[in-house]
This record gives sequence, structure tokens and C-alpha cells, in this order.
Amino acid sequence: MRFFLLPALLVILILPSLGQFLDPAAAPAAPVTVYDSVVRIEVSTQTLDYRTPWNSGRFSGGIGTGFLIGQNRFLTNAHVVSDARRVLITKRGSSQKHPARVIHIAHDCDLALLEVEQFAPFSQLPHLEFGGMPKLESEVSAIGYPVGGDRLSVTRGVVSRIDFRPYSHSRADSHLVIQIDAAINPGNSGGPVVQDGKVMGVAFQGLTQADNTGYIIPMPVVSRFLKDVEDGEYDHYVDIGVSTFPLFNPAMRKAYQLEADGKGVLVTRVVPESQCDGVLERGDILLSIDGHGIDSAGNINVSGEFLDMNEVVERKFAGDEVAFTFLRTGKKKDAKVTLKAFEASRIYAMKYGVTPRFSVYSGLVFQPLDFNLFATYKFKNRNLRKLYEEYIAEGVFEKRKDIVVLTRVESDQLTSHMSGFTGMVVEKVNDVEIVSLKQLHDILHQKNAPEFLKIEFDGGSRPLVIPSVDAAKAHPRIMAQVGISREAQLD
Repeated sequence: MRFFLLPALLVILILPSLGQFLDPAAAPAAPVTVYDSVVRIEVSTQTLDYRTPWNSGRFSGGIGTGFLIGQNRFLTNAHVVSDARRVLITKRGSSQKHPARVIHIAHDCDLALLEVEQFAPFSQLPHLEFGGMPKLESEVSAIGYPVGGDRLSVTRGVVSRIDFRPYSHSRADSHLVIQIDAAINPGNSGGPVVQDGKVMGVAFQGLTQADNTGYIIPMPVVSRFLKDVEDGEYDHYVDIGVSTFPLFNPAMRKAYQLEADGKGVLVTRVVPESQCDGVLERGDILLSIDGHGIDSAGNINVSGEFLDMNEVVERKFAGDEVAFTFLRTGKKKDAKVTLKAFEASRIYAMKYGVTPRFSVYSGLVFQPLDFNLFATYKFKNRNLRKLYEEYIAEGVFEKRKDIVVLTRVESDQLTSHMSGFTGMVVEKVNDVEIVSLKQLHDILHQKNAPEFLKIEFDGGSRPLVIPSVDAAKAHPRIMAQVGISREAQLD
């Protein structure tokens, strides 16, 4: 009897405890934690095609992470939601997908803000608090939804480096980064990296050449982005337009009348029309920026960390001033410049969500040169590559708004001998210098066209001559044959 009573007694004792779990009303509510404010982001994207710019492009998708920072404000990476056509956000522990939209996106610092259509399901979640810069060797936790599973993942790492490095999303911008010895895997992007319950940064990229090396966007960059969009628009970073060279060499220091004190950096180039054009000159020695002494490597001390001197400019906005102290022919000088965004430099940055510009004329496809086009075609023409490389440094942008390239020649009896001109830069049409895509389009499509259109190319040995009457007849025929829906996208 005793043998059977014990199991029976156990059943009586255990069942009430099981009831607490089986009855939702009886179960105690789980405490809300920092993890609950971290969401899974599912994105459907449409990537535009620069080879056939009249087409809609290809569709794909991906997964990322975001987190709640304010009333219906979710922070994530720009690369998570770039080219997005549909964005869905999922709460931790829920299967319901909530439609969301991008309200601000900054490709130059890889950050974006989202909002959901219905915020009620998220209204009880805490807004994550921001911290400061973590110390070297301190431990942080990366929270997100990386590949390898569907549930939330938490990994720990140690802050191993604070540096100024390129941001891979735009291919053209460098900002402050924090390196941690924990891998940032696909899906982790956009997730918070926390320390003592506060956000120290946003996970965004890893290093493929090394194991367990990840990078996070630190709070100075995040804070600047959030302040920039307070007025409802994102205005981009500003730039001083100056290139420098380290002054380690004792002979160089002596030639520039400098002491052997490890201070000062050489100005090697001032970009035309930049903020420093007419203020600084090639050969000047920069000694300080906004009161921060510049060492011979071009670094300054910011809160105990030695960072690139551009970090001062990084934290400023258009309209702010920056002060310099510099040497010119041995004499110390002071100057101030007012900062502004330098749009011409974006030719070197990857574009997202922007319809490619083009113009089609009787089977000839013309496009303006930028990073997307260069990456698509990988041009070999030396003249084109030289113009691209010197577009900012040598002030090519002052004369040419666009570097117009003949990218395609569609097959037709009219174009049968024209394929040798692809990948070349258009220099003139009927002796008129071409400075923009719109100008070229207007010349080629003018109503009272001359008998022949003579197109000359940069570095070309001969012009391309097209009979206007034949071209006018061939234009609609080729458009129909190739399936080109519109003849131009000029803005």
C-alpha cells in the first residue's frame, strides 16, 4: 500500500503546480526586460538594375534587428532596410508581423529610424536608454536575431579597439567605430550592444579576414544622426575637403621648420570649392583643430582616446564653424571656416533607392558615371578611370556636372558598327562640350536636328557619326525590339 500511495500523493501535489502553468490567468506575468524591446525586422527589397535602367530590378529579402528608442521609433541599420519595398517587425515571443515604414535613413553612417503602422502592441515596452563610450577591455553584450536560429541571441565580447574606419555600406564614408571580440553575423545588424542595461552602440559589420571581430556604431555617431533628423530631414555629414600627410620624417620636419616634438600634419591637397578652399593651402602645417592639438599622425585626444582629427568635424553640422591653427612658411596663423555638405563627393558613394538616370537614342544608352555604374560595368577605359578618380581632387566637377558614358549599344542594322565605343566618356556632340546627361539628351532629341550627329569621346581616335534621319526611324524600332519602356530618366 505504501508503494502505491506515494505516486498518488505526488500526483495530488504536482497537479496544482501544473495548473499554474496551464492556466494563463494563474501564471505570473514575466518581467519586461531589455530583450523585449529588441525586434526582428524582415525586409523585402527591390534592387535597381544599372545594366537595364528602364527595368524595375530584381527582388530579394533579408533579416535584421532593431530596437525601441522612443514613442514608435525603432533604430536599426540603413543597410537592413535599404531598397525596401516591405518592412515587417516582429516582437520577441510573438509570431505576428507588424507592417512598418522607414521614416529616416542615413546611408553615410548606416543608420535608420522606423515606425510601425499600429504601435499599440509595443506601447508597454521600455524605451532603451543610451549610454556613453565604453572603456577598453570592458564587456558588452550584442543582442539580435543572427543566422542560425529564429529566436533572440545574446553574445558577449570585450571592447578591444576604438578607431576611425570605413563604413562598408556606403563604400565612401569613414566614421568612429568600436571593435569587439565577438562576431557580428548577418541578422545581428541593427541590434543594440549594451553595457549595464544601456545602449553603447549599434551592431553593423564584421571583419571577414579575422575570427570573432565585429564592429559597432558608437553613441557619438548615433546621437549625431538622431539630432540631425529632429527637424524632419537628414542633412548628411559635412567635410572640410582637406587631405593630409603624416610628418614623421625628421628631414621633412626640418625642411618645414618644425621642432622634433611630434606635432603637426602636412596639408597635401585642398579640394576646389570646399570650405577650406582659399583658407588653407597645400604645404600648410595643421597644428590644432578647435583647440585640439594635432600630432604628426593626424590624431587628436578626445576624452582620453587618440582619434583621427576629422572626429571634430564628424560631430558638427552644416552651418557650424571649425577653427584651425596652422603654420605657413614658418608663421603661425588662425582661421575659421563654416561647414557645409559637399554633394559632389557622393559620386564615390553607393546609392540606394535612387532610380538610375539614363538616356536612350537609337539603341545607344548613355548614363552618368557614379559608384553604382562603375561597380556594375567595371570599366577598363583609362580616360574614364582617370576622370572618375580626379572628379573631386582635380575639380572636374566644377566643369562637368556629369561624366556621361556610353554604356550599351543595342543590336540593330543602324548600330552594327558602333559597339567599339562602349565604356567611353562622351566629350562633345557637334563640337558642343557635354557637361550633363540632360544636355546630351536635349541635343540628341532636338526637333530640328542637323543632318549628322557627330559624337566625340574622351581619348577616342575617331568620332561616332550618326545620320539623323536614319536614327529617327530606328529609335522607335529599337525601343520596341529591346523592350525599353521609356527613353530617358533625367532626374
